[in-house]
Amino acid sequence: MTNVDNEIERLIESYGNDVLKISYLYLKDKNKAEDVFQEVFLKVYENFHKLKNKESEKSWIMSITVNACKDMLKSSWFKRIIFFEEKEELSIESNEELEKNVIDKMDSSELLGKVMDLPTKYKEPILLYYYEEFSTVEIGKILKIPEGTVRSRLHRGRQLLKNIMDGKIQYDG
Repeated sequence: MTNVDNEIERLIESYGNDVLKISYLYLKDKNKAEDVFQEVFLKVYENFHKLKNKESEKSWIMSITVNACKDMLKSSWFKRIIFFEEKEELSIESNEELEKNVIDKMDSSELLGKVMDLPTKYKEPILLYYYEEFSTVEIGKILKIPEGTVRSRLHRGRQLLKNIMDGKIQYDG
């Protein structure tokens, strides 16, 4: 086993659960999250030489994860599958049950449900900040936006969530 193989194994051990969790939160499908997991660590292996320092490895891996999830959501194949499942009502109950089980196990499941209904520009920073505990600087690097924009989106997202939770506004995505 080479040194790179050992490092990749360490990265999978250290960040694999985070990759799966973020992927599932984005895609709401266990199988697709597992596909993203494989894709992420394949990209990590292929681009390991680009990793400059160990301090930024989690940010780097989460950036790859977020981009892989976005690519999957954008793909026409994914859109066709979702349309087909909705039209034929295939496996919706199993996906809803899986999502419910994951959410039930997490703290503040009602709040997480509301977070998941937010527009992507607010949902991403909130998930990365509160659920993955990244700093605003790291989130900016992951999402490729300025830190000020991250702070602004966190503030606006929190305000929107507060209004939703207080019943001041109804919001269903």
